[in-house]
Amino acid sequence: MELIKGRPDNIEGRLPREVRTYDFLDSLGIEYERTDHERTDTMEACNKVDEILGVVICKNLFLCNRQKTSFYLLMMPGDKKFKTKELSSQIGSSRLSFAEPEDMLKYLDIEPGSVSIMGLMNDKDNAVQLLIDEDVLKDDYIGCHPCVNTSSMKLLTEDVIQKFLPAVGHDYRTVHLVGED
Repeated sequence: MELIKGRPDNIEGRLPREVRTYDFLDSLGIEYERTDHERTDTMEACNKVDEILGVVICKNLFLCNRQKTSFYLLMMPGDKKFKTKELSSQIGSSRLSFAEPEDMLKYLDIEPGSVSIMGLMNDKDNAVQLLIDEDVLKDDYIGCHPCVNTSSMKLLTEDVIQKFLPAVGHDYRTVHLVGED
């Protein structure tokens, strides 16, 4: 793994959703560094990528209410434990659970293991509400996937909040997660 500035020189063999991510970021003038790697299906695998990027990749959880009428993308530090009850009380939605893979594909054009804030560029109807743990916002950089889990990126948090989110028509809600037992 090596750290590379900007998009790949050769996009052959890359999924269209990944290429669209680079195209979109480039069109907004957002600079990023990235690295290619094997699939990251665990936080342990992400930790190795973190070392290369010099940033902690966010834990991104795609959640929904029991009725599947409200969907949420939660960004939180990878080292915090997720407690449904803790989040539910803050957003006024009981019975939160992980959304189905079909819903990830439908709303974010992302598959399990690749959930990322970048998927919001595919949510044209604003069906997904973005929730960001306050600790994520304290970091200078956000680490995330470009809609695939075989590559990871490092972007300025300020660029994500001030350029990316307005461009995709999404706002966010700050949440406070303790994540302790």
